[in-house]
Amino acid sequence: MAAAPASASTSALQTRARRLRALALITCALSCLVVILSACLRLSGAGLGCADWPDCYGRVLSGLPSVPWQAARLAHRVVATLALLMGVLLVWRCRRPQPMQPAARLAGALLALMLFLSVVGIWSADPRLAAVNFINLLGGLALVTFSWRLALALDPARPAAHGEAGPLCRLAFAALALTVLLGGLIGARYAATACGTLPACEGAWWPTAGWSALHPFVTLTGPAGPGDAGGVALHLLHRYAAVLTAALLIVVALRSPPPARNVRRAALAALALLLLEGLTGALTVASGFSLWLAVAHNLGAALLMAAAASLMHSARQ
Repeated sequence: MAAAPASASTSALQTRARRLRALALITCALSCLVVILSACLRLSGAGLGCADWPDCYGRVLSGLPSVPWQAARLAHRVVATLALLMGVLLVWRCRRPQPMQPAARLAGALLALMLFLSVVGIWSADPRLAAVNFINLLGGLALVTFSWRLALALDPARPAAHGEAGPLCRLAFAALALTVLLGGLIGARYAATACGTLPACEGAWWPTAGWSALHPFVTLTGPAGPGDAGGVALHLLHRYAAVLTAALLIVVALRSPPPARNVRRAALAALALLLLEGLTGALTVASGFSLWLAVAHNLGAALLMAAAASLMHSARQ
């Protein structure tokens, strides 16, 4: 007689988890839209792809108001507000009638990140603040990563993650995070046009100067034009970090034992997205910094971090 109530309780928990997972996936989709619209606002306002490049960045960084698409600005606010409301709903539903862990903790962290980015948005009107640009850019990627991680935690088909990821997985994740951080600095400092050649960067294969570009807490006074030492340093470090990440993901996939099929699949998925991200980056440079390719590169970074979250989740099972 006791088996029936236990079975009913398990079924109710699975139903609740499926509904919460649907909410998390909707939040993840909204977060991807936030990343796309944020990139459109930032890059179109700076004039990426304009005819008199790189003077467009110069106009924005001189303090003149940018004129991004009004529709994009409105859409960004609407989508960001919807994502915030979904975050509040997720926290509420994950805690009532009883907390569902670890989903409740992840939902709380996601909501805290959303509120933090809302506060940072107060200073976003001035594009010369590199640190604010950097936080906004990485914050958008983190929204996608957190919401996807929450969806993974609520998937009834996946066992809960309780163990520790292997050292190789942690190293690959750290290398990927470094790659994304360096890419974020390139965007935050408006240094996209500092390097317009592949595979070398304006004739350089290793940065010999410009290390101060790693410091984001500056007020920009002008764009990083072709050959700028700081921009060249960031581009080269970003590329080498991506190559290191690809090598580590290959090793993870090859060394995963047969029982760890999920780890191998997650590593290969992350590797495929990394290669695609490298392709969009190369095409962005080759095209003369096309706006839409640059936006796709931003979205690819968010999807890549989500794939990395899947790898870490699989490695802990």
